[in-house]
Amino acid sequence: MQLYSGTSTQFLRDIERRGLAAKLEERFFEEYRFHAPDSEVNAWTNSLAAMAEVIDTGGFHDHGLLVEYQLPLTSRRLDSMVTGTARGTSGAVIIELKQWDYALPSWVEECVTTTVGMRERDVLHPSAQAEGYRRCLLDTNTAFADGNIRLDSCAYLHNMSLAGAGEILGSRYKSLLRTTPTFVADQAEKLAEFMRGLLADGNGIAVLEHVMRGRYRPHKHLLEYTAKVIRSEPAWILLDEQQVAFNAVLTKVRERHKGSGQAVFLVTGGPGTGKSVVAVNLIAALADDGIPALHATGSRAFTENLRKAVGRRSSALFKYFNSFQEAEAQELDVLVLDEAHRIREFSWNWRTPKRLRTDKTQLLELMQVAKLSVFFIDDMQVVRPGEVGSSESIRRTAEELDIELIAFELEAQFRCNGSEAFVAWLENTLEIRRTANVMWDPSDEFEFVVVDSPYELEAWVRGRSKKGTARLSAGFCWPWSNPLPDGTLVADVSIDDWSMPWNAKSDAAKLAQGIPKSNYWATDPAGLKQVGCIYTAQGFEYEYAGVIFGRDLVYRPGSGWIGEKAYSHDSVVKRDAKTDGEFTALVKNAYRVLLTRGLRGCAVYFQDGPTRDFVLTRIERQH
Repeated sequence: MQLYSGTSTQFLRDIERRGLAAKLEERFFEEYRFHAPDSEVNAWTNSLAAMAEVIDTGGFHDHGLLVEYQLPLTSRRLDSMVTGTARGTSGAVIIELKQWDYALPSWVEECVTTTVGMRERDVLHPSAQAEGYRRCLLDTNTAFADGNIRLDSCAYLHNMSLAGAGEILGSRYKSLLRTTPTFVADQAEKLAEFMRGLLADGNGIAVLEHVMRGRYRPHKHLLEYTAKVIRSEPAWILLDEQQVAFNAVLTKVRERHKGSGQAVFLVTGGPGTGKSVVAVNLIAALADDGIPALHATGSRAFTENLRKAVGRRSSALFKYFNSFQEAEAQELDVLVLDEAHRIREFSWNWRTPKRLRTDKTQLLELMQVAKLSVFFIDDMQVVRPGEVGSSESIRRTAEELDIELIAFELEAQFRCNGSEAFVAWLENTLEIRRTANVMWDPSDEFEFVVVDSPYELEAWVRGRSKKGTARLSAGFCWPWSNPLPDGTLVADVSIDDWSMPWNAKSDAAKLAQGIPKSNYWATDPAGLKQVGCIYTAQGFEYEYAGVIFGRDLVYRPGSGWIGEKAYSHDSVVKRDAKTDGEFTALVKNAYRVLLTRGLRGCAVYFQDGPTRDFVLTRIERQH
């Protein structure tokens, strides 16, 4: 999808008549069914006028042009692309346009600090952004992946003077600027010269049409690279039953890939059984076989950490559940769906184009888009009302579509020091399911302790962090403030005279040095200084888990577990839970997740005294 495409001469004519921004506005509304923000319209008006001047004075009058071109299976749009030929070679140049008039150093790698949306933010260097778009298209769009069209990229900061571009053009970005240059206002002719070297001979319309016909298809080199990266990561080594399940699923996937027809694989397992490890290794093995496969989840933090772990290039293979609305039926070979309990009812929201707001469920969408889909799920990890993924719904949808379903179960415990007893005892204690584990044996190799104060809990977490990774998390029982103007965090989680901040919000613009972005709270060592919530902890594991059990879930003799909405600050769960029973069940699941993140140990502080007393009655006394 693009908001504008055509010849360079038509583009110049539309700019001259001051009609281009209006065309983009109209197209935007047709696509998304709401009006483009004034800030975006102003950006089109100013940036595209500057781009038109380069095209006109540079002599690019026989070229193709795309504006606001959407990258495959993402919501991201690149600003502009010019197509043409040079010395018999078809080519395209991505030009990322910025209105910035200044940029300051940022402590974040490959980032600068500037004002975006009326706030100072740490944002990606324009060259890094343009290079990311180039790599994405090279690796996933057949027009470029097949080698028929050369693709280059650059950035143009048309409001920034050369005198003020010290940080943007600084030596720390030397290697980046060499491959993907950034040009400022005083360098318009240099930008034109760069483009002429790649597109001087024109004939760009045929190239443009070729680009627009391009289909999504991961490049063979991308698959090879991803497989190599995953194989070399010790955290993703398979053990015992994980290997058995992996071999079983992989064998079936390979068999079905050679044959015809669709198939659905359902892999169930509780926390710590290795679902995510199997899922990531499946991507590597299929890539080794040259079978294009994508990995998808509903968790931003989990997906972004996977992308970070495999590197920028391989990130093209890691998507979200809502990435496939525009994909055609069976367009993908294999789709691996991790944390399938986070599947939502629909992929669309108020920003989604009207034509995509159909009654097709997200699960139906995911099952239809691939020849083979592999769902990894824990039915007791649903923590929000809108999450509707379940083993039963997957089975039912496969039956409705007349697709064969093949089921596997992971049982061996690789978290909680291999203690299946702890997970079973916890589920019994929370009355999530009945098990034989009524009493907890403190002599178990998994360390579980109930502490008397948040100070003691913090000391336990910090002490264990010297032995391995440790994190402190809490029930969503406190407000969550935006960062202060200097980028520091407010100590929202407060109990008497003890306090700590939540991890940064996902949309936090500028953070002080040493504060990790929300996506990396569980994996960045600096995350030890903040309290994580369910939405940043889910999907991750660390060696020691400290948990503040708030007053949003209490135990009362004769009544059992009671969800207390008055103490919850999770507005979505409070608003959308249809009954008190549903609210209680969701909060139970949230604490089950928080309490099972630890590989070697867990400590918990209960705010509510009677709840603490009840849990202690289910722990054997040591003599």
